[in-house]
Amino acid sequence: MIELHYWPTTNGQKIALFLEEGLLDWEARPVNISKGRQFDAEFLKISPNNKIPAILDRAPAGGGAPLGVFESGAILLYLAEKTGRFLPADPAGKARATQWVFWQIGGLGPNSGQANVFTGDMAEKNPGATERVFNELQRLYKVMDGQLGRTAFLGGADYTIADMASYPTILNHERHKISLDDHPNVKRWVEAIRARPAVQRAYERAEAIRKAG
Repeated sequence: MIELHYWPTTNGQKIALFLEEGLLDWEARPVNISKGRQFDAEFLKISPNNKIPAILDRAPAGGGAPLGVFESGAILLYLAEKTGRFLPADPAGKARATQWVFWQIGGLGPNSGQANVFTGDMAEKNPGATERVFNELQRLYKVMDGQLGRTAFLGGADYTIADMASYPTILNHERHKISLDDHPNVKRWVEAIRARPAVQRAYERAEAIRKAG
């Protein structure tokens, strides 16, 4: 059984998507970051960087003691390798998928986070920084749209952890004043992923967790 210690933010949802898609035996352990629960001693044993998400695999491959893994990209890779799912086995296919995981972690994710900051008063106080952040975010959407114009999913023909990494972030496009009508391939991709039953289950669970607080 895998415990997912998270709050349903964009990073947290990446892992929930995998766990629902993989039909794994898992349990949600909410970590309400608005109440500072990420600093609880028990959570820090799994995630010393005091960031969600983190997992505790109580049945790691090969046996042994429960294994904690933190950082969303590392968790996605761990789960893909544990299950043999959502990551191609051949070296070229694996490289094609993992490069887009790291693209999200190093580019799309951080810039989306910065875009959340540079709104309202902060945008007015820092117009230069705001312009830079949103210009870079637009560039990243264009890069993604170009890739999805060539392949059905980010890593190729199949749905992989690359798509799970980016999908929750892209759902913030309206907040960032980015129209998917300007990125038709991204729009097609969003609609295809949204229709997946596992994705719908993951977001239904997220809503229940938010309501419970």
